[in-house]
Amino acid sequence: MKKIIFSLLFISSLAATAQVDRSVQPKAGPAPEINLGIPETFTLDNGLQVIVVENHKLPWVAYNLSLDNPPAEGNITGVSSIMSGMLGKGSKETSKNDYNEEVDYLGASMNFGASGAYASGLSKYSDRILELMAEAAIHPNFTQEEFETEKNKSKENLKSSEKSVSRVAAVVSPSLAYGKNTAKGEFETQKSLDNVQLEDVTDFYSKNFLPNNAYLVVVGDVNYRKIKKQVKKNFEDWKKGNAPQNTVTSAKNLDNLAINFVDMDNAVQSEIVVENIVDFKMSDPDYFPAIIANQILGGGGEARLFQNLREDKGYTYGAYSSLGNSKFGSSLFSASASLRNMVTDSSVVAFLDEIQDFRKQEIEDVDLENAKARYVGNFVRSLEQPATIARFALNIETENLPDDFYKNYLSKVNAVTKEQVKTAAQKYFMLDNARIVVVGKGSEVLENLQKVQFNGKNIPVSYYDADANEVEKPNYESSIPEGVTAATVLNKYIEALGGEAKLKTAESMHMNDIPPIL
Repeated sequence: MKKIIFSLLFISSLAATAQVDRSVQPKAGPAPEINLGIPETFTLDNGLQVIVVENHKLPWVAYNLSLDNPPAEGNITGVSSIMSGMLGKGSKETSKNDYNEEVDYLGASMNFGASGAYASGLSKYSDRILELMAEAAIHPNFTQEEFETEKNKSKENLKSSEKSVSRVAAVVSPSLAYGKNTAKGEFETQKSLDNVQLEDVTDFYSKNFLPNNAYLVVVGDVNYRKIKKQVKKNFEDWKKGNAPQNTVTSAKNLDNLAINFVDMDNAVQSEIVVENIVDFKMSDPDYFPAIIANQILGGGGEARLFQNLREDKGYTYGAYSSLGNSKFGSSLFSASASLRNMVTDSSVVAFLDEIQDFRKQEIEDVDLENAKARYVGNFVRSLEQPATIARFALNIETENLPDDFYKNYLSKVNAVTKEQVKTAAQKYFMLDNARIVVVGKGSEVLENLQKVQFNGKNIPVSYYDADANEVEKPNYESSIPEGVTAATVLNKYIEALGGEAKLKTAESMHMNDIPPIL
């Protein structure tokens, strides 16, 4: 009887197998929900908002203290970067050396900056790690000695990168887009750093490092009730103040496509940035179509810009794009690459052609599905990091997102259509108003760059220095100084040999072979 039952089961399985057409790729199942855990929240009397996500899979905890401040700078550019370097160097209670030794002993990771602090380590040391982070963040030891050290370090770092073509492109391109004297467009110079004093740092800290504009996200192997007591103990004496207001002005795009050229005579390759201002927020209804559009255009090695400029034309090692978002105002769409001097002009055209084609042509189904798969893969891998979970929890609070934003994240990505991608590309990738920033060796690239045409029209070129100041067009024609002739050059040479009389005493002469001029 058992043999009969087995035979019937075997035949049934063969029949079921025969019904499967293995020549057709099976349809993907529904996108899984992302379960980040349900956070518990509380707020201290000073306004500090705390988000706790318990996760007991690993004996690990991470603390992320984030200031939800609009972009800002002190009266002098460079204040925030110097302050960032000074934070975490001990506290008013603990010396720098003792502080660092204990952090190392605990095996903890600590990072501090003008926008907050981050700490992580084993959960058995969670109380002390939180205490150390709070101590350095809200009771910083701003000494004159440490200030001078960080200021000199900033100046040396700036000096060492003054001839860096990529660094100049990185600071000049947003400066030209947002405006040189704006929070998003300003950048450090030797002069601005010279003007920074310790009082500027302490003043900036007191006005911007405030609990009533801050969030503390705790993720990991912790107990909510216990962590609530610890947070209150360590942060309740943090004094609140008047939170900084958003004074960021909206930037404007150019009236027409234009090239902004920065001449650097040491450049062995050119840096190209094609950019335009966008008004883009995570809460926008077209957020997911827009990020998938950017993924297809320039999101990696399989994207169009990379395939065009590297794989097809061999102009560069890589070409990419990014689409920024900000709830505080304007952000940037940017496409960029480092390229050989001799193909600078051709690369500008290749960038524009690829972006224009992407805006006009409907993408293929396979391109959309591949882009979604790559994006989802990167997203899922990021979930392995505690900092990612902290960032997601923080985004829901600060970006005006629904509570299920990340729970349904993958299904929203997979729901994006080709038509939505095309609409997003036309909205955010603005060719008619784009700014093309080129940083390179003018004597080798400028002649052809001035001849670049797009859609039958010459693209106007304007000129800037490495500090984003508009300048006159460079002149590479070398002129002979007045009074210099072949005869004067020969006479100077004879004088250097000792004069005509001494030259006549020579008894022999030797000439090296000189190759003919072809």
